[in-house]
Amino acid sequence: MPADAPHYQIIRDIRNALCYLKRSGCTGFDASEAGLKILNQLGLPPPPYGATMGRETLEAVCTDLGDCTRCVLCESRTHIVFGEGSPNAQVVFVGEGPGFDEDKCGRPFVGKAGQLLTKIIAAMGLTRETIYIGNIVKCRPPNNRNPEPEEIRQCLPFLKRQLAAINPHVICALGSVAARALLETETPISRLRGRFHEFSGIPVMPTFHPAFLLRNPEKKREVWEDVQQIMKMLE
Repeated sequence: MPADAPHYQIIRDIRNALCYLKRSGCTGFDASEAGLKILNQLGLPPPPYGATMGRETLEAVCTDLGDCTRCVLCESRTHIVFGEGSPNAQVVFVGEGPGFDEDKCGRPFVGKAGQLLTKIIAAMGLTRETIYIGNIVKCRPPNNRNPEPEEIRQCLPFLKRQLAAINPHVICALGSVAARALLETETPISRLRGRFHEFSGIPVMPTFHPAFLLRNPEKKREVWEDVQQIMKMLE
């Protein structure tokens, strides 16, 4: 592995910082006023405003993603759809990937399925501004086909970093592709939905995708049962 790989640089930075602290006489840390005073006296720069110690920001993930060309989806997209919402969201909704409308404007869930999702969010007593919405892949698959395994493999790490940056109370996986990718299972969504699972210590509620509900409105009751469980968890 090349010595200039990103994680090597991180390790070098950590080592250099620890050596500097040792030379400065610092042998440990605590969160007391006295401990913070010692750290302030070392002349270390403060963390960026709004940053969470030890947690990557959404802005950093987006910067790292850049003008992504990691898979073939870049060849036909109009816009990357990174995701949107509150960086402090208690609930994150994860879909499959952008559709036609999302690809055109660069925002997630803005078409007919997105309008239905917005109604579901409102029925939960929430708003799009207080939650976060992302997708398994950030570029539209041609003709809205399911993402290929390699496309998911390239894109999923960025979603995982987004979820780690937000650290929500619960994730709602919308549809089979999202649920299977997050939970690493081939179990059908009809068997996954209705109960909580886990992703990196975060509860995950799989449910039917809003686009599926547009074709099968009789399934709306089941989705409402699923989101009611999410609502109870947030109480």
